[in-house]
Amino acid sequence: MQNVARHEIVIVGAGAAGISVAAGLLARSHALDIALIDPATTHYYQPGWTLVGGGVFRAETTARPMASVLPRGVTHIAEAAIAFEPEVNTVRLADGRAVEYRQLIVCPGIELDWNGIEGLTETLGRNGVTSNYRYDLAPYTWQLVQQMKRGSAVFTQPPIPIKCAGAPQKAMYLSADHWRRMGCLKNIEIAFYSAAPALFSVAAYIPALMEYIQRYNVDLNLGTKLVAVDGDAKRATFTRSAADNTVERFTRDFDMLHVTPPQRAPAFVRASPLADAVGWIDVNPDTLAHKRYANIHALGDAINTTNSKTAGAVRKQAPVVAHNVLAALGKARGAAIYDGYGACPLTVERGRVVLAEFLYGGKLAPSFPLLNEGTRATRLAWMLKTHVLPFFYWNILLRGREWLVKPPVNMPD
Repeated sequence: MQNVARHEIVIVGAGAAGISVAAGLLARSHALDIALIDPATTHYYQPGWTLVGGGVFRAETTARPMASVLPRGVTHIAEAAIAFEPEVNTVRLADGRAVEYRQLIVCPGIELDWNGIEGLTETLGRNGVTSNYRYDLAPYTWQLVQQMKRGSAVFTQPPIPIKCAGAPQKAMYLSADHWRRMGCLKNIEIAFYSAAPALFSVAAYIPALMEYIQRYNVDLNLGTKLVAVDGDAKRATFTRSAADNTVERFTRDFDMLHVTPPQRAPAFVRASPLADAVGWIDVNPDTLAHKRYANIHALGDAINTTNSKTAGAVRKQAPVVAHNVLAALGKARGAAIYDGYGACPLTVERGRVVLAEFLYGGKLAPSFPLLNEGTRATRLAWMLKTHVLPFFYWNILLRGREWLVKPPVNMPD
């Protein structure tokens, strides 16, 4: 067959998941033949974009050339994957080439569906409409926050699952805290419209967050979904379920609108044999092995596990997948187990963070109890968020240095 490359291990996606699992594999076995498929030339520290939108980080500090973060020894195939053919162990590329594998790791990230909200793409980046979910728009968020002295600021969250489910709130809290410090908070109406039924998915953290909702006098609207934006008129349209089970449609004017777009698995994943009934990669939640194809594993935002979709989750998933792929190759023993760990540092003001850490089922799992003070906002957690975690991301996670994340391994009888 022409235009076919063959590798022992193929990884689709060079985000935090793909790079960290590649580095973890090579740390275990230097001789592995690994190819990483991704067309991107820049790698982004996406957890930093909320801080860019809050005026804490500069956008350029969250971006590095892809070549500078890829592990040595990995073959980078700078092309987009467009299809999986698991029956013949092949990934198809956009340029017509094929890549064959013995073991496949799938971690393509999540697709931001900007077109899922009517009128949004036409007005993003102008008319006061912004989003910290894009590198080029996070600085515009900070520009709007600084310029705003009075008026209406609206923040939205779509139906879950989304990556970093706390980010829509963090954008609001940092904006409100700036207005408070500038003395104009009393002149600004803040509203949060979330499609979720609760402020946060883990109930233990809600009281601390509600303190800030009340402090900033936020108009909290749960169970509501943004469906349309008229940027020129500065009007947002929402839907919510009424008491008689009908869907109510209503509008709200704004001066600033921070939008979190609907999110889903990438199109080439949804259309593939790897997907479950709703389009996510269908994996065993404990081992992260595909439920139907023994030589495929997956991690990161595109899988159908119930954990939060965060870099903290990837940190715990990568060692599990690295071990289990080597076990599938006969180079390790036992099955490593992922416990559903996820972390969400909820920035509630400049200088304080609620450090949410939890496992499957919402069980609390604090790594640093002194930083958490249970479920309270702390200054130490702010230092972790702004100083420690960026360094950790670039120098530990992406390097495959698996400190304090060794997974339990179930050994065969």
